Amino acid sequence: MGAGPAGLTAAYELLKRDVPVTVLEKDPKQVGGLARTVEHNGYRFDIGGHRFFSKNEEVEDLWTEILGDEMLNRGRLSRIYYRGRFFAYPIQAFNALWNLGPLEAALCLASYLRARLRPVKNPRSLEEWVRNQFGWRLYSIFFKTYTEKVWGISTKELSADWAAQRIKSLDLWVVIRSALLPNRKPRRRGEVVTTLIDRFRYPRLGPGQMWERVAEISAGKGHPVLLGRAVSRIEHVDGAVTAVVTTGAGGEAERHEGTDFISSIPIRELVARLEPPAPAAVRQAAERLGYRDFISIALMIDRPSVFPDNWIYIHDPNVRVGRIQNFKNWSPDMVPDPSKTCLGLEYFCFEGDGLWTMPDADMIELAKKELAQLGICEAGEVFDGVVVRQPKAYPVYDDSYQANVGVVREYIASELPNLHLAGRNGMHKYNNQDHSMMTALLVARRIATGSLLDPWKVNADAVYHEDIKVGERDLAGRQVPERIPAKA
Repeated sequence: MGAGPAGLTAAYELLKRDVPVTVLEKDPKQVGGLARTVEHNGYRFDIGGHRFFSKNEEVEDLWTEILGDEMLNRGRLSRIYYRGRFFAYPIQAFNALWNLGPLEAALCLASYLRARLRPVKNPRSLEEWVRNQFGWRLYSIFFKTYTEKVWGISTKELSADWAAQRIKSLDLWVVIRSALLPNRKPRRRGEVVTTLIDRFRYPRLGPGQMWERVAEISAGKGHPVLLGRAVSRIEHVDGAVTAVVTTGAGGEAERHEGTDFISSIPIRELVARLEPPAPAAVRQAAERLGYRDFISIALMIDRPSVFPDNWIYIHDPNVRVGRIQNFKNWSPDMVPDPSKTCLGLEYFCFEGDGLWTMPDADMIELAKKELAQLGICEAGEVFDGVVVRQPKAYPVYDDSYQANVGVVREYIASELPNLHLAGRNGMHKYNNQDHSMMTALLVARRIATGSLLDPWKVNADAVYHEDIKVGERDLAGRQVPERIPAKA
């Protein structure tokens, strides 16, 4: 269920082991899920940007095996855009203070010193923790606006734990060494800090090319991906799933039987479609799982070059756009005409809110207006645009999500052991596609060979860990903000 990176990786691995498989995909036109590439009048763009870099060499080798020479080696440049200036990312103190100008730099330093001399005792919120570390002014510039745009939650409500874990996870010695010895190669792949890599691979025609190729391979082996099949019912009898019923665009129903079933669709949808229904406690736990949704507006600009970055983070609080991708700088073949540029403006929202329900024409006008407001290009230079809405792009980590996922996991493991979960939404894990792929590989090997390796023990770097210590229950996901727990 689902033809994104997880579903198609599982299918690819099973077919290599001569296990027949059927892949069901709701989208009527294309595969790839969150990693698909959309095409509009010859222009190609991602739903967000997808760097192909992993600390897991097996995943890297798999990408090469699938696409070969179609994988480009690209230089990485991403910066923060604030008040008409670009700031290095990851943040560099000298660059940041220089760009802010002497007066603002002096105020930031004074703010920093004040915070260090008079810190907030026992900080509970992200705002309090970051202010203690950097001062109010630097916090406001480099943390507050973007974090609130992405998650839709005030930094006053987000837990300090997330900031502490994310910043602590970045080894300052590696940062310094990267700056002083840029040509030094790491002794081993795991030594690389993913945030700091300056090169990555990327399919020539976008990330969707990877998954379109896997679908072609599957079809060539007699198992084409079935598009336009929305899961309407998951039938189970006597402790085992027996069939998945799908509905096509015309309302026609199809029944797909099997011995094992892999789900990469959102847990909330999976549980809601079980027939007979799961116990009330399981349904309630699944229903409480939240998601952050995403809109990408691709604008075609009558200019050969706009800015040199692959993407930029927008920290200006006066606009709603959170990040801008420059797809031509990911791969020149993403645009059909080298004299033009295609930018993807990313807006984070909740399904059903004002942004989500805004008509496409109004969304395009908003994006054009904000590009001009930021000084990136004139609205009149934009000659085409298209809007893509992506529901459930980011699983939300609120203060109860682990308990809710745990209830669902326990029920499936004990009552439906031939139903396997994989991928970002399938496991409710905010992760990258290499992690999703590794979980899918382990699920496929469990089905094909009886392997006992647990996909829930794959960490955010797509590396398998046999042992998980107490307090590391979320090892399989990337750290994301959590709301401050209510006081007892």
